[in-house]
Amino acid sequence: MIRLIAFIVLLIPGLIAAWGIKLMRDTLFGILYSPIPFGWLQFLVGFIMMAAGIGFFAGFLLRRDRRKGRVQERFKQK
Repeated sequence: MIRLIAFIVLLIPGLIAAWGIKLMRDTLFGILYSPIPFGWLQFLVGFIMMAAGIGFFAGFLLRRDRRKGRVQERFKQK
C-alpha cells in the first residue's frame, strides 16, 4: 500500500511536468489554448509547471536517498 501511495505522489508531479512540456512545445508551434491569451505567457506557465514537477520529483528522490545514506558528502545535511 505504501508503494502505491509513493507511486501516486510521484505520478502527479510527473504529469504536471509533462503538461508543462506540452504547453511549451505547443507555443513553439503556434498553438494557443483558450484560457491563456498570449504565447509568451503560455510558454512561461509551461516552464513553471515543468520546473515545479521536476523539482518536486528531484527533491523527493534526494530526501529518500538522504534517509538511506546513499548521497555524497556534499549533499548530506549538516
